[in-house]
Amino acid sequence: MQYLNGTAFAVTIPYFYLALGLGVLVICGNWLVTGSVQIARHFKISTLVVGLTIVAYVTSAPEMFISIGAALNNSHDIALGNVIGSNIANIACILAIVVVISPIPIRNKAIGFDYLVMFLVTVLLLVFGINGVIGLFEGITFVLILIAYTIWSVAKSKKSQDAKTIEPATMKPVFAILLILAAVVGLYFSSGWFVKGAREIALQWGVSERVIAVSIVAVGTSAPELVSSLIAAFRKEADLSIGNIIGSNFFNIAGVLGVTTIVSPVKITNLSLFYTDMIWLFGVTIALLLAMIPLSKGKLSRWEGCILLLIFSVYMFIVYTK
Repeated sequence: MQYLNGTAFAVTIPYFYLALGLGVLVICGNWLVTGSVQIARHFKISTLVVGLTIVAYVTSAPEMFISIGAALNNSHDIALGNVIGSNIANIACILAIVVVISPIPIRNKAIGFDYLVMFLVTVLLLVFGINGVIGLFEGITFVLILIAYTIWSVAKSKKSQDAKTIEPATMKPVFAILLILAAVVGLYFSSGWFVKGAREIALQWGVSERVIAVSIVAVGTSAPELVSSLIAAFRKEADLSIGNIIGSNFFNIAGVLGVTTIVSPVKITNLSLFYTDMIWLFGVTIALLLAMIPLSKGKLSRWEGCILLLIFSVYMFIVYTK
């Protein structure tokens, strides 16, 4: 008993949270994909749009909670680093792992427009950050873009999709919505456990708040995207898988950072590091476009996933050694 109350037991607690969080994430990720696909089929909306909106926004909930809480606690490096780091991780780590395990075919050339929107809000983030603070005006701008894009995407999908080409739903809408809500609750708690464990492990290693934000916290809050995209890929829902990543990156900036900066302005404490992280973000974003070409008959292959993982490994190495 004395041993259990000692240092050895305390050191293992973060790993317990890490494992528990991951286990619940897998279960809830499965529920999220199932419910989202059923909603798409019931309302005759393409799975690509569902991936870009419902799944992407829900799996970005951990980033939202963490960034708002960090901003209110004046932890500006975590609030901003969480968003930038998550976007880098979504492409170069999460999507990379997915395609290494299960290559993703690019079937819908409409993904090109969605990619462009994601890229433009990334450019906007860089522009807004030049003065060293992202405040109320910038936040409102981001949220308005988010609302407009979401309405346009759903409306366009319902107008362009032939109802006969979409498989009928096998679950009533109310049950699908309840399943999604249960997944949201589970993702909220499990991502919190995952990040808690990961952050405490990082603190044991003695790294800075900014390093924790762009690495451990970013990867931890991206865990729902990994699980959801993997499950979608295994179920041959390629549009849902790639849409989840692009939609999450868009929402992280327009939604997470938008709402966060409306609640409390986010100060950029080190512009040099901000520019460095943004260069890496633009780099992996452009690499994703190159990997997806052509946008109607392309395929994200295992070797491309390996390259993205190598890029992410180099980024992490620089972050921890600089």
